[in-house]
Amino acid sequence: MKSFCSKLALFFMALLIVLCHSCDTTKQPAVEVPAEPSDIVAKIGDYLITRQMLERRLMTELSPDEEAIRQRGPVDAETVLRKMIAEKAMIIDAREKNYLQDDRLSALIKQFKEEKLINVLLGTHLRGKAVTVTKSEVEEKMKADPRLNRKRAAATLRREKVNKLIDQLYSELYKKFHVQKLRDNFPKAISIHRRLLFNAKDHLIMKFIRFEQVRNELTPQEKNIVLAKYDNGKVTLENWFDVLVDFSPPSRPKDLNTVEGVERLLDGVMRTSIFVSEAGARGLDRDKDFLKQVREREDRLLFSRIRREKLKDIKELTAEQTLAYFNKNKEGFAIAEMLGIAQIWCQDLKTARKARAELDGGADFESVGEKYSLEKKVRTINTYPIHEGMFFEDLWKGELNEVVGPVKGFYRPGIKWRVVKILEKKPRRLREYSSDVEDDVKISMWQEQRDAIMAEYRKELLEKYPHEIYAERITDIDPLDIP
Repeated sequence: MKSFCSKLALFFMALLIVLCHSCDTTKQPAVEVPAEPSDIVAKIGDYLITRQMLERRLMTELSPDEEAIRQRGPVDAETVLRKMIAEKAMIIDAREKNYLQDDRLSALIKQFKEEKLINVLLGTHLRGKAVTVTKSEVEEKMKADPRLNRKRAAATLRREKVNKLIDQLYSELYKKFHVQKLRDNFPKAISIHRRLLFNAKDHLIMKFIRFEQVRNELTPQEKNIVLAKYDNGKVTLENWFDVLVDFSPPSRPKDLNTVEGVERLLDGVMRTSIFVSEAGARGLDRDKDFLKQVREREDRLLFSRIRREKLKDIKELTAEQTLAYFNKNKEGFAIAEMLGIAQIWCQDLKTARKARAELDGGADFESVGEKYSLEKKVRTINTYPIHEGMFFEDLWKGELNEVVGPVKGFYRPGIKWRVVKILEKKPRRLREYSSDVEDDVKISMWQEQRDAIMAEYRKELLEKYPHEIYAERITDIDPLDIP
């Protein structure tokens, strides 16, 4: 079935690429160093927040983004730490409300576990097995496919060899687990697939099967129809459909009205099931690193789910409300100030002061930049409040052709010192109300509602769940001095 580009196939292909680069290496995985007690700045439940985690979050909160133009709350260590604690409390709250039992969420976690276990299993199996490619093999491959250069031909050969090793492992496991396909049930799969596709209960125009249909329109008996069985396991029709609906509709197989099509999809499901069963038999599902990754995945999904739940009742806005909000906050929707600048990014404050001193002594801006800048060339750029965030105000104070600094600014993932020359200034301009402005107003009003709802929820959670902050360990944290 050449047109069937399934998610399973893509997953195994991506995994093969990774394993091709790692199966003949002796490099050991990095070992996570436990946090020292002095590094822990807060705890809630069994969650610990370290100083490093707090500093990374502070940088995220400071960095300008789409919301930088709006008024933000304070960005200091304690405020951000309390927000982080409250977010952990949201996850605790979601667990207490049994959100992990949600069908869609549990399916996503199951899929994550399976992919991780297969990754570890195949990585363990291939580790130490040399996958070598000879010069003659590469040349032969290039002759067979003139589109391949030497590097791509070698990579293709390595993938093929790794693929062969994995196929050999699967064949061994297929026999080991005594797999049996129950072909008598394949026609039932065809019939039920046709029913869900063409006779959906909600009569949607879009003719493809959805996750909710599998959960709600299959009877318990249909879900438990066994398509294949193996030692200590089975593949049911529900498992089969779960894989199908995880494909994007255009990539789903077109021949599921045939026994052959049903079996081909089943073969993909079986491959995952057998590898996962072998991983379990080897105890890989009890590995501490695996369990940690699963817990982190659950946390992310739970956080997103409970946040959506809290925000689902945000009210729609009327035209009168948006117009009134605009008239009250015209400055907030103006076309922002713009500065044309050239800047010399420096390694530290001492270097920035040297650069400024030479400029004050009459040196040329470009030549000083070549001497001190972290960049290869001094560039001229246009910048706005949304780019500079809290640092724009310092730049705006400068006059045309004036050198400003040393001042701080966002440089790559951190904050660095710089010396800036002001080349152009355009002041803020008010906008007239229009459909485009109305969209911006709605976004701002919705965000205000979201912020208010989440702020109140975080306050409730901090009162509900006991937590501890080690205030003495964060007193020296200055967001602007984080490396």
